Amino acid sequence: MPQETVYDPLRRREVALTPEERVRQWFIGVLSEEMGVPMHLMMSEVALTLPSGKPQRADIVVWGRNAEPLVIVECKRPDVTLDAAVADQALRYNNILNVRYIIVTSGVATYAFGKKEDRFEPLARLPLWTEM
Repeated sequence: MPQETVYDPLRRREVALTPEERVRQWFIGVLSEEMGVPMHLMMSEVALTLPSGKPQRADIVVWGRNAEPLVIVECKRPDVTLDAAVADQALRYNNILNVRYIIVTSGVATYAFGKKEDRFEPLARLPLWTEM
């Protein structure tokens, strides 16, 4: 039986509809419809190389008006607990991208963090594009 697919508007192609991909596609909608992020300033599956040389992929990166990375979104399957390991993964990506916001989501729970001085602090709500 062929695997179910979904159209990713950021990659502009059909991709396998895994549980994590379902969360990613849902959150692309949240970014666009609820947070007001323009679609052309988002990318999914952004290739990164960690200092160790290990290649990684950030689930979603939002770019600022100045073409610099602004937000990292780390998406997990709904059955994954959003714990310190998930936050550490996003922070490793931030060591490369140096963003102002980090969001982690499983579709069940979503946490947003904003940079304040040299650390990230929890936000009470997702920031709007106009506030970023």
